Amino acid sequence: MPATITKRHVKLILSLQKRKVREENAMFVIEGDKLVREYILAGNRVALLAGKPEWIDGEPEAVTAGADETVTVSYDDLRRISSLRTPHNVLAVAPMTIRTWSDDLTEGKLTLALECVRDPGNLGTIIRIAAWFGIGNIICSPDSVDFYNPKVIQATMGAFMHVSVWYRPLDDLLEKALSDGITVYGATTGGNNIYGSNLGSEGIILLGNESKGISDTLLKHVTKKIAIPGPSRPLAGLESLNVSMAAAIICSEFARRK
Repeated sequence: MPATITKRHVKLILSLQKRKVREENAMFVIEGDKLVREYILAGNRVALLAGKPEWIDGEPEAVTAGADETVTVSYDDLRRISSLRTPHNVLAVAPMTIRTWSDDLTEGKLTLALECVRDPGNLGTIIRIAAWFGIGNIICSPDSVDFYNPKVIQATMGAFMHVSVWYRPLDDLLEKALSDGITVYGATTGGNNIYGSNLGSEGIILLGNESKGISDTLLKHVTKKIAIPGPSRPLAGLESLNVSMAAAIICSEFARRK
């Protein structure tokens, strides 16, 4: 029978709600029965598995054996350590994946670039969209929400296992892309109708901040401005699409052209 969760475990899990602590420890939290199960069954090990006794007892050995340490928790324990309003039956603490950036990652393929996307739900959904359409890399500006934020991981619904998210100064990256002849598509309200635009099978798709869009600093690097056509007349309270909704439509159109 696994040991019961201790104060040391609780302190660690709660501390990992902060980006600085996650980065210092190179650890992050995964929550949810299905998400934790699929993460481990995909061949990933976790440092800590904290679940309700009935959940742990009901899982195959292939899941429980994927943890360096397993502890049992009550529902009240989970409410205390979970980042969710309604906690699931289990959460896990996992090591971050260490990847090495290479300047050729954007060559010969489609890549998403996000400027100052702050909402965890938006980033998580965009990661899920990228995985669905086979886009393997997302490059975020340093002021974007952290990929390992628990709410981002939750919103990806497991897609975080299939997409690499990088944090780079986009001004320098896009300038280099232009010098290398890589097309930079910018999603703007004043762009050309995406359904009538020439879209390639490679390039960088730039999406801006939720409320401000693409900054003038980055807009100067855009070689093709694209827009999603909206209503024929202005509608009160409807100025633009949510950034993750726009990402889904744009990625779908690029995929359709293939």
